[in-house]
Amino acid sequence: MSTTLPTKSLVGMVLFLVAVVAAAWGFWMWGFCRFYVPPGGMAVITAKNGTELPPGQILAKEGQQGVQEETLTEGRHFLNPIVYEWKIVPAQHIPPGKVGVVTSKIGEDLPPGEFLARPGQKGIWKNVLGPGVYRLNPLGYQVDMQDAVSIPIGYVGVVTSLYGEQAAAGSFAKPGQKGVFADVLQPGLYYINPNAYKVDILEIGLNQVSLTGRDGGQVLTKGKVESQNAAMEQLQNNMLAKQMQQRMDYINEQKDQAEAAAPAASSFSRGAVADKSLRRKEAVNAAPQAAGKPQAFVRNDAIATFSLSQFVEFPSRDGFEVRLDMTVEFELEPDKVALVYLLYGDLPAVVDKIIMPQVLSVSRLKGSSYGAQDFILGEGREKFQNDLQTALGKVLKEKHIRVHNSIIRHVEVPQQILAPIQAASLAVEQDLTNKAQQVTAQAKSELNTQEGMIEQKRQEVQQGTEKLVAEIAAETEKRVATIHATAGQVAAETAKQTAAERAAITRTLGEAKSQAYAMVEGERARGFQVKVKAFGDPAAYTALGFAEGLSPDLRVNILHAGPGTLWTDLKGASLGDLGGARLLAKPPAP
Repeated sequence: MSTTLPTKSLVGMVLFLVAVVAAAWGFWMWGFCRFYVPPGGMAVITAKNGTELPPGQILAKEGQQGVQEETLTEGRHFLNPIVYEWKIVPAQHIPPGKVGVVTSKIGEDLPPGEFLARPGQKGIWKNVLGPGVYRLNPLGYQVDMQDAVSIPIGYVGVVTSLYGEQAAAGSFAKPGQKGVFADVLQPGLYYINPNAYKVDILEIGLNQVSLTGRDGGQVLTKGKVESQNAAMEQLQNNMLAKQMQQRMDYINEQKDQAEAAAPAASSFSRGAVADKSLRRKEAVNAAPQAAGKPQAFVRNDAIATFSLSQFVEFPSRDGFEVRLDMTVEFELEPDKVALVYLLYGDLPAVVDKIIMPQVLSVSRLKGSSYGAQDFILGEGREKFQNDLQTALGKVLKEKHIRVHNSIIRHVEVPQQILAPIQAASLAVEQDLTNKAQQVTAQAKSELNTQEGMIEQKRQEVQQGTEKLVAEIAAETEKRVATIHATAGQVAAETAKQTAAERAAITRTLGEAKSQAYAMVEGERARGFQVKVKAFGDPAAYTALGFAEGLSPDLRVNILHAGPGTLWTDLKGASLGDLGGARLLAKPPAP
């Protein structure tokens, strides 16, 4: 007994100490070691103890002292504040329409000649972060957000790889090579690393090159199709603005090179032109220029326009200088867009290097076989336009460019040949105008005659119509009166017949009632005769009728008058005692 009690006391003391230690540990963990990472955040942990980092290492791994590479996600965590420190920072959030370009500050150095890193290497990662939430330690990784590539409807994206071994000249790049890929991006949203790939958008469909005489040329490209998504619309606008800025830089570069070359001015002088309409056109075309430098780029919601300092000018067959304003409508073959970009570059370069030289060459070649007068008169001008479009379409088709139309809008020739042709043309036109006026006057006279005849016919038709209407009205009234008379006669005859029928009915009913009454009363009289005959005496039958007519409530009292008294109460007397009695009728008491 003495041994059991100390053992129980020892166990109870141990359990008590365990409970105290557990409570103290829980209080320590919950009160001092607990911390919470909110949604959209992360915790950067710093270990105060552990192995020191080797030189060049930024983030520590497990067991090393310093900022830990791994971060803690949102939620509740428990760390010993004596051993660790923590800092709550926002996680990297990549919104839709953006990509995250990661630059790693930790890892192995890149091999010589490479500038894109893989996970575990130091540098810019080849792969990008798509929309979402990422928790990369900000001390070891830098995340830069950039726009995703949005290809608008009506465009395709030509992809140029910026890393790898350079592909052969004039050949498409293969995966892992630097150069232009054969496959293009269709309209849509793509998450591409701008450091690894360059995407240029080119129009699919109709474009225009407008050559405006002295002021050079303009290229009109179609506007993009509006998007129903505001974010997508902004991305597409950014993509188009980037494209247009590249084109404007190219045009300005070409213009600077042309100004540096300082070509000699053409002998086709502006002062030789006396056409007022052309001078007005020159003033309008010169209006957007500033400080003598043509405007390179104009854009609105419908079209995009960029100017080129080239124009069509050539000598005619008879030695006169001719200058054309023309418009060429073209499109790049959809399945050859990447090849055209590979060989020639963006649309301004295609126009500058391919379309414009071919337009100039073909125009000079074809135009030199026509006289200056042919460009003024309609038939010769139309023939030249058809020849130009056919020859230009054949040449550019070999360059994978389709020509849909080639339109000559204005022809400028020297005044010494233009004035006589204009005068002759004016005379011819005036003669044609006079003849047309004569024909018009004759036609007008015939028209007046026809209008008079039409008025006469109209009146005749109107009178005939009025007569016909009157006749129809009279005939209608006659028919209505006849119908009314006939209906009255029929109604009178019907009333007469109805009255006769009613009289016959009344007479028949009277006769029937009379016969019925005679029969009933006769039978009643014969019944009385039979009854009287049955009684044998009319007085007896009359007494019977009197008796039947008495009221059922009638009371009869028989009083007997005895000797010595006036009245004797014979109540209770028998019928045999009624001798000498008088019969008195007294109404019953109420």
